[in-house]
Amino acid sequence: MSRVDTFHPFARALHWLMSIMVLTMLFVGAGMVTSVEAKHAWLLSIHRPLGITIFILALIRLGFRLTHKAPPLPADMPEWQKLAAHGSHWMLYGLMILMPLIGWGMLSAGNFPVTLWSGFQLPPILPAGPALYAWLREAHRYLAWLFFLTFLAHMGAALMHGLIRRDGVLQSMTGGSND
Repeated sequence: MSRVDTFHPFARALHWLMSIMVLTMLFVGAGMVTSVEAKHAWLLSIHRPLGITIFILALIRLGFRLTHKAPPLPADMPEWQKLAAHGSHWMLYGLMILMPLIGWGMLSAGNFPVTLWSGFQLPPILPAGPALYAWLREAHRYLAWLFFLTFLAHMGAALMHGLIRRDGVLQSMTGGSND
């Protein structure tokens, strides 16, 4: 695999940093909704700033992706798999941007402060209203499941490319060799 067939180092660094952050967020979110103990507040204090950080990094990453072309997928890959790969990537970008916005909007609609750290609060982005809050809460929950499933599919596809096909797709994001 030549150097041309790898993602830009900045894209690779953002990818791996954000993959750790998203995986952390999924587990923090799951722990948060299943806990009413004291750790709920602690998990919430992680969830909000992590969500906003993912949002900001996703915007940076999307801008970079739109200006820096991804390496091509293998020519022998079936078209439906290429379509699924592109679709899942755009879905991940969409969810990394949409989930924090829905969470922020949900808290705004619930008239809850969005505190990030040491009393720094984000302004509300939606008017307060119990029906809107309930709708956004359900949307956030269902999209979190979609996010988790898409994340798992992405990991599974990466492992399939790295361990079974050995076609350089995984190596394009790790920067490693295909040997």
